[in-house]
Amino acid sequence: MTARVATFLDLPAASPGGSVELFRDLYTGTEPLIPARAFMLDAVHNGPSAVPGLDLLAVDGKCIDEPGFTQYVTALHRALADVLDPEDVDVLHLQHLTFGATPALLRTLPDHPTIALVHGTDLLFAETHPDQLRVLRDTVRRADAIVVPTSAMADRLRTLAPDAARVVKIPWGIPDHLLAGPPPRRSSPEGRQRLLYAGRLTPEKGADRLTQALGVATNFTLSIAAPPHEFRALRPALHRAGLDVHYLGWLPRPELWKAFADHDALLMPSTTLEAMGLVALEAQACGLPVLYQPVPGLDETLGEAALPTGFTDPNHVAANLRHLAVSGLADDLRAAARANAARFPLSAAAASLSHLGDSLS
Repeated sequence: MTARVATFLDLPAASPGGSVELFRDLYTGTEPLIPARAFMLDAVHNGPSAVPGLDLLAVDGKCIDEPGFTQYVTALHRALADVLDPEDVDVLHLQHLTFGATPALLRTLPDHPTIALVHGTDLLFAETHPDQLRVLRDTVRRADAIVVPTSAMADRLRTLAPDAARVVKIPWGIPDHLLAGPPPRRSSPEGRQRLLYAGRLTPEKGADRLTQALGVATNFTLSIAAPPHEFRALRPALHRAGLDVHYLGWLPRPELWKAFADHDALLMPSTTLEAMGLVALEAQACGLPVLYQPVPGLDETLGEAALPTGFTDPNHVAANLRHLAVSGLADDLRAAARANAARFPLSAAAASLSHLGDSLS
C-alpha cells in the first residue's frame, strides 16, 4: 500500500526557486511521483491552478514574525480544514520545518504521522528570526521522521535543534527524463568562454560576488538567468563593474536546460550552506562544468566532479577559467559532471520518501 500524502508549500504557485521546482516534480502533474493533496498559495486569487494535481489556497497576510504570524497560521489552518478530510490522508509531508504551512498542517491533522523535509531556507530563517526558530524546534519535536538531503544539512539542523532525532538522509534528485535525454551541447561560435549564472540573486547565493569575481578574467561572456526584479536590483552593480551581461530571464526548466547546453561553465558563488545545489546537478546532467564556492552542501554533492573556486579572489576565478579553457579539464569535467548527476535520479528520492511514509502509516 502507498501512503496517501498531504503536503503544503506556502509560497505563491508562480514563485521562483529550487524548492518550488522540487515540490512540483514530486507531487504534481498528471502522473506524480508521489500522489498527494498538494497545496500552494493563490496569491492573486485567480482560482483553480493551471498545474495538474496542485490545489491553491486563497489566504492573504503571509508573514514570518509575530504578531501577524499566529493569525496567518490560523487562516491557513481554516482554509485547509475546509478541504482536507482526515480519512483521506495517511501521512503529512511538511515541506519546511519553518514557515506557516507546517504549523497549519499540524494543527489541521494533529494525529497523523509526519515527515519533515528540511530545506536550506528553513535553517537560514531560523537563525535570524526567533519565531521561526521556535517553529523549527516545535516541528523537530513532533515529527516522526526528519529528512535531510545532505549530511551538512543534518549538522546545521542539530546546531539549531540539538534534540533533533529520527534524522534520515534522502538526497533530492533531478528529473529522470533529463538524465536520460539531456539537450545536445552546442559550441561557441565566438570562441569566447560562455559563463552562466542561474538562480535567485539573493545574498546567500553570492550574486554580489559576481561583480568582483570576474574583475580580472578575460575573453568571456556572462549570461544570467534569474527573476526579473532581482536582476533589476543587481544591474547597477554589474554596470559599475563594466560587465556586459546577457539577461536570459527566469527560464522555464526545459529552456534552462537548453541554456546549460549553450554555455561553457556554470558559476555558483554561494556564500553559505546550500541544501544540495539542484541547479548545479541539472547543469551537470547537461554536461556543463560547474565552478563553485565549496560551502557545506555543495562540496558534499559536487566534490571532484566540479571545480572548487574561491569567488572572493578574482585572481583565483580568472586562473580557474583559464585552466578550463586551455587544458583538457573541460572535457574531463563534462564527463565527471554527467556521472555525478546520474547518482541523483528524482525517482529514487520519491521511492525512498514513499517507503518511509509507508513505514509510518
